[in-house]
Amino acid sequence: MTCDYIQLANDGVQRLRPYQPGKPIEELQRELGIHDVIKLASNENPLGPSHRALDAARHALDQIHLYPDGAGYSLKAALAERLGVGADQLVLGNGSNDVLELIARAYLQPGDEAVYSEYAFAIYPLVTLACSARPVEVESHLFAHDLAAMAEAITERTRVVFLANPNNPTGTWFNDHALDAFLARVPERVLVVLDEAYFEYVEESHYPDGLRRLARYPNLIVARTFSKIHGLAGLRVGYGVAHPQVADVLNRVRQPFNVNIPALAAAEAALDDVDHIENSKSENTAGLVQLAEGLAALNLEQIPSVANFVAFDCGGDAQPVYEALLREGVIVRPLGGYGMPRHLRVTAGTARDNERFLAALGKVLGDR
Repeated sequence: MTCDYIQLANDGVQRLRPYQPGKPIEELQRELGIHDVIKLASNENPLGPSHRALDAARHALDQIHLYPDGAGYSLKAALAERLGVGADQLVLGNGSNDVLELIARAYLQPGDEAVYSEYAFAIYPLVTLACSARPVEVESHLFAHDLAAMAEAITERTRVVFLANPNNPTGTWFNDHALDAFLARVPERVLVVLDEAYFEYVEESHYPDGLRRLARYPNLIVARTFSKIHGLAGLRVGYGVAHPQVADVLNRVRQPFNVNIPALAAAEAALDDVDHIENSKSENTAGLVQLAEGLAALNLEQIPSVANFVAFDCGGDAQPVYEALLREGVIVRPLGGYGMPRHLRVTAGTARDNERFLAALGKVLGDR
């Protein structure tokens, strides 16, 4: 082969490395022949989806020979009513990742800058580089967003700022006062993307609801997902809420049928299953306590989290601990790719899964 097809790609794509998701259960089974596997790596809901969502998805399978409603009219109507926004403020995505990518494609060009925090979601620099724009990473404070420093990092070239609240993979958060102070400093020409993928889990009284700030800040976009508390990660449904003009722009670059028929039906049904949402939240709250107490008993330093996962310091290189846990049939998430080589992230699972993880971790650490 004489042609280098990587060199033919645009400059930003050449610098990319594919996103590394949590190891699938099937992959571990193939590699090590372990069949009793638990996965606590990808922040999935251990209770799964609601029965209403499952029934709606199964019923919708009768229509999969048809193209879905590209406008997502029914789901948008349900979201608009539930959230108190206009349907013209909504854009649907193949997961909230899709919404983030749409924002980058629509508003970032070569030479533009996108600002995000150190230890923030890996997708932010990925979608930025894919558009040949420049990612600007701002040093964090105690693994959390330093909003004052992020405001200082905004220049004439900045077009987008990505904020995650709570943040993945650290579980940290910022309060309403901090967000309002930050938004007041951002020029209206700069879009602020507030990623609230885990907002349903937060119980802190001063946690800010991004939707309540949309009328005051037309440059704000709130991104949310059905992948976490609703348990629909495998169906890929997310949404963005923004000023109608911004939503119009995003819908112009959106693929015509980016959310499939079963996903649309399941998401709409999931919105109404309040019992499942509350049960999932209660299970998560108990799981975070169980993990925190278990990690403390192992004398491991952890980052306080308000999401559905905990990141903890292994006391040294975390990769050997991660690999040893795999041999115990427990999948967690190494954070070396985030610049946190001493840390692992574990999803809050069922009480039984959490107990098994903690036992396996204690065994692995004792064998070092």
